[in-house]
Formats: sequence, structure tokens, C-alpha cells
Amino acid sequence: MKHCVVIGGGVVGLTTAWALLERGHGVTLVERETEVGQGASRANGGQLSYRYVSPLADAGVPLKALRWLLDPDGPLRFKPEASWAQWSWLIAFLRNCRGPVNRRTTERLLALGAYSQASFARLQAQTQLDTIALRAPGKLVVYRKPAEFARVAARVNGSGVEQALSHDDCVALEPALADTEATLAGGIFTPGEAVADCHAFCAALHERLLQHEGFRGRLGASVEGLLRDGQGRVQGVRTARGDIAADATILAAGLHSRTLAASVGVELPLYPLKGYSLTAPIQDGHRPPEVSVTDFEKKILYARIGQELRVAAMVDLVGDDLALDAGRLASLQRSVRAIFPNAADYDRATPWAGLRPATPSGAPIVGACAAPGLWLNVGHGALGFTFSFATANIVAELVSGRTSPLPLDGLTL
Repeated sequence: MKHCVVIGGGVVGLTTAWALLERGHGVTLVERETEVGQGASRANGGQLSYRYVSPLADAGVPLKALRWLLDPDGPLRFKPEASWAQWSWLIAFLRNCRGPVNRRTTERLLALGAYSQASFARLQAQTQLDTIALRAPGKLVVYRKPAEFARVAARVNGSGVEQALSHDDCVALEPALADTEATLAGGIFTPGEAVADCHAFCAALHERLLQHEGFRGRLGASVEGLLRDGQGRVQGVRTARGDIAADATILAAGLHSRTLAASVGVELPLYPLKGYSLTAPIQDGHRPPEVSVTDFEKKILYARIGQELRVAAMVDLVGDDLALDAGRLASLQRSVRAIFPNAADYDRATPWAGLRPATPSGAPIVGACAAPGLWLNVGHGALGFTFSFATANIVAELVSGRTSPLPLDGLTL
């Protein structure tokens, strides 16, 4: 069996390490932070939304984006940069904003989501991680505009999985919506969709990994470069704490994967989609939503994770800027207080911002690349938690010399 180096200690890297160990390989995981789950895995939306996977790139998005940019509480912000990376990504994104392309990508992501759901169930059965606040309350997407809701409801009626609900049905399903100031046209409910604490999952899985005799963890060890032989094959990594040789090197370092890949001539089409979240404590007397709720027009999701309410939203195209924008956080506060005024203690909410590594199509990139010995598991965007279990197993199968359990059309570089 092989010795593998996995670069990245977020949810994608950790699940990849687990999948490789399952197949008998030795694994060294290298993470630049001193703890796992510190990047986009830290305080994300906590969604395991296996069926709500439609990519951002769609036919109507460019026109909607113009309206969003004029709305102070809109879900999109854009700061132009003198950067080829930004503009080339935007051009490729616009090419994907076509109905047929969106439908093909959505079909691929639905298959990936179904496989990820099964993969997570298997991992959870093996590990019994009981500190991750896992629940499966289903997902309710609420719509404010009657025409938009009617269009979506016509599509889902008769699907057998999703359910179109009236305003009153939405309130009956989720009583906390009775407090909202918004006028809701209706909602689409998908049973079985789950939520969990992604950061707690990372910490718990890392603890299980440390118990495995084939695993070595290198935290606080920044990768300074990739090791190559005379033929250009990647043979491990160079860190400040020494070189680590490997038969296979897997890039799962989110946005940091770009620089490492570029050092061996591989250009990754990744751009950061900056998102924000608030995590507010739930106390006696509060009435939080039990179902995972997404406000379709505002692109905000609300999820109870243990004794906290997670409010997550926004797509800011502002480069590698991790600053907490006071205006964006105030916008989130206004939105949550309007739709769920009695759900949590918002005065004590903890703010967070993260950079989600996204591809123009919205599909992750997995598998081999032009640099032999280097494997990719990158570009999950806002669905890293959801898709990580699937892509980890795909990459582990490929590294093991077997075929992918899913067709890789649209999922490779």
C-alpha cells in the first residue's frame, strides 16, 4: 500500500485521510494551523443538503446580480481587482450561466450528493461521532415572491421527494415562522436533509484519526513546496519542519491549493466566495426553528446546531479579504431579527467570515492532474461539508488504482 500526504486539515482533507486509511494506505496529514477545521470549515452553515445543490451559475443570475448589487442587504458584493484570477474566473462563471449547463451540473451534483449521503452514513456508523450536534430535520426553502414560488412548485409537484407547501403549511411545519415579519408565498420542503457542527465534526474525526496506527498528523506545519523527482513527478512536500516523502500527494487545502498547484504548472480555477455567519446562543424562552430554513430571495440559511442558531449567508467577490465587514454583519442581524425575532440571543452572537473555494461551474475538482503523483480534492464552494464524504471516497479509490464510484464527467480539472 501507499504512503499518502494529505495537505489540508479542513473537512475535505480530514475525510480524505479517513477514506485513504480505510483502503489500507498510510497517511500523513499536514495542516498549517495548530488546530483542524480553522478555515471554511470553522463556522459555516452546517448544512448537509444533499438535494439542495443547484450551482450559483444559472441563466437568471447575471440580471439578479445587478439588482443584488444595488440592494444594501443583498446577498452579493463585488470589488473589482486588477487581478487576472478574478476576471478569468468571472468570465468562466458567466459562460456557465446558461440553463442547459446549469441543469447538467445540477444532475452531477445531485448524484454526488446522494453518494455523499450514503458515504457519511457509513462513516458515522463506523465512528459514532456523538459530539457533532447531528440532526436530520429536513430543509425548508421559503419564497417571498408568488411567481417564483409558483414556478418552483410546478417543478417539484409529483417528484415524490420535495413537497410544495403554502404559507400556512410552512408555519405548521415550522411554528417559529409564525413570528416572521415577512410575507411568505410558500416553501419547498425536503425531508431527510441534515445539519451538524462542521467544526466539531473536524475535531472529532481528527481524534479518531489519531487513534489509527497508519495515521500521522502534522499541525502547525505550513507546506512550503512540493517535492519532485527528475521526471517531474510529485514525491511529497517540503515543510518548515522537514520534508515528507509520499507515493501520492493529495491537495485538499482550499484556496491555498492554488499556489501549491501553480508551483508545478497546474492552474486551478478557484476563487474565494466570502461568506458570513452569526452563531447566537439559544436560551430558555427562545423559539428557534427546528427545521433548517433557507430564505430563497435573501440567500440566507438558518439552522439550529445544538443550543445555538447558525445564520449564514452572502457571496462577496472581494478577493482574499477575511475582514469582518460591519455592514454585512449588521445586514445579517436585521434579517434574522425580522424573520425569527424570538429564536436566540442575537446581542451575544459570534460573527465569522470565511473564504469558500469555488469553481466557475460550482462543481468540485477531483482526481489526477497534469503533475504525476499529485491528486486534487478542491473547489467545493459552499458545499464542502455536504460533498466532502463523496469526493474523499472518489479520490481514495483513484489513488488506490481503482475506478471512480461515480462518473467523473464535469468533476475533473
